[in-house]
Amino acid sequence: MTKEQFKILFDLYFEDIRRYLYYRSGDTTVSTDLAQDTFMRVWEKQMDLHPEKDTGLLYKIAGDLFVSFTRRDRLRREAPDKIRFEQRDSSPEEELQYQELQEKYEKVLMKLPENQRITFLMSRTEELSYQEIATRLSISVKAVEKRMSGALSRLRKELKT
Repeated sequence: MTKEQFKILFDLYFEDIRRYLYYRSGDTTVSTDLAQDTFMRVWEKQMDLHPEKDTGLLYKIAGDLFVSFTRRDRLRREAPDKIRFEQRDSSPEEELQYQELQEKYEKVLMKLPENQRITFLMSRTEELSYQEIATRLSISVKAVEKRMSGALSRLRKELKT
């Protein structure tokens, strides 16, 4: 796709895609960002789209980006609330150690790469199987295993020190 073809496609459909995303999100900033991301994806992948017949693909890309955005946003907002450590009767020293460990855990969790954090939280908080996570994220089970392995090894490493 040449720059001129891309510019024509962008000029023809950017507002329509942005409006579509606005209807789904109710947020002008999110809809504008996701519309730009949609066209960036088309440009980066050098998709050869024809304005008169490939508009459905633009809407599909935009819809997929919106779904991914809402999943990430929901996990980002809900993750700290869902992670709770259970504590038994303990001494003040153990209480302090527990609080420090919990804070450290939450910090390390937020430092994980987004794909590892999402996979880890889906497994641990939603108690989804690797197959269910793979289906939801449209990735292979092997990719889920790799992400979980990375997340667990990073958590072990960071929490050990």
